[in-house]
Amino acid sequence: MRSRVTHQLPQQVREIRVPPADSIVEFGAYVQGKKIASTGIAEALTLVREHNKAADGANAFVWVGLHEPEAPEVEWLSEVFGLHPLAVEDAVKAHQRPKVERYGDSLFMVLKTIAYLDHDELTATSEIIATGEIMVFLGADFVVTVRHGRHCPLTVVREKLEDKPKLMNRGPAGVLHAISDHVVDQYLQVADLMQLELEEVEATVFADVSSRDINRIYQLKREMLEMKRAITPLLAPLSALPQRRVIPSEMREYFRDVGDHLSRVCEQVESSNELCSSILQAALARSNALANEDMRKISSWVAILAVPTMIAGIYGMNFDFMPETKQVWGYPAVLAVMITTCVLLHRGFRRNGWL
Repeated sequence: MRSRVTHQLPQQVREIRVPPADSIVEFGAYVQGKKIASTGIAEALTLVREHNKAADGANAFVWVGLHEPEAPEVEWLSEVFGLHPLAVEDAVKAHQRPKVERYGDSLFMVLKTIAYLDHDELTATSEIIATGEIMVFLGADFVVTVRHGRHCPLTVVREKLEDKPKLMNRGPAGVLHAISDHVVDQYLQVADLMQLELEEVEATVFADVSSRDINRIYQLKREMLEMKRAITPLLAPLSALPQRRVIPSEMREYFRDVGDHLSRVCEQVESSNELCSSILQAALARSNALANEDMRKISSWVAILAVPTMIAGIYGMNFDFMPETKQVWGYPAVLAVMITTCVLLHRGFRRNGWL
């Protein structure tokens, strides 16, 4: 009869089954791709470590998910799983740059999440892109996810893996792949929606009657830069991830596929950002052109009205010896000269495109 091997945890950890946390979304122990019953995180970790030692090559692991935890909660988990203090500090403070770092036998990965916010119309104060973060602690027998922001929940990822035990049986690396693939898919969806926003703005800029709302276009440009800052820095860490020793060889092709998808998104975001810059410059140029056109129209009408004003001003000086003042036809003649001159000027301005 095979004796049970018990992994010893620190006494203060074993005495607490669940940390004093309201931020724990869900936790579970997975053996052969299926979730097993456990009353606490420490107990779940003990169970999977016993199973992995008894069955060589098993992929049993614990997955703990947290949402915007406080420092004591993450510190408690760091004692249970042996997380590095620097990584724990990053997970608590958030606002980290996308990265992948190795601490001993564990891996720490930061993913920026983005979400597209619905809005009736694009204005100068519209918020289109919302960002958040997902931190992943990856070990040989555990995955700890810390999420900041209310967008991009991981419940869908967990349910998808639990419905397919074959995927869950890939172990912690399989969970990391599923999370990163889910985040990159979100990138692609948001990039496509932003492309539609750009096409709509581009149509208004080059319409016959342009709103000339430069502030609205500039706001879209800022949102594009926000998305670029969230996505682009992840390209290098994710591309290097398949070379990490903690990633099993059979999972490396999957991570390369995610890297290819991210490269496609980065190229799309970069081209959209350049297009947005071009639209902004075109809007400014069109605004200047319309302003110049307005000035030409105003100048033309001023020139036309200057002729009768000048003639009326001369005849309003009340001198005794004025041309044709004693003639019956003098007044109609002066009016005819004014009208003829104004008509000729109007035709000349229209011929030159000023009116």
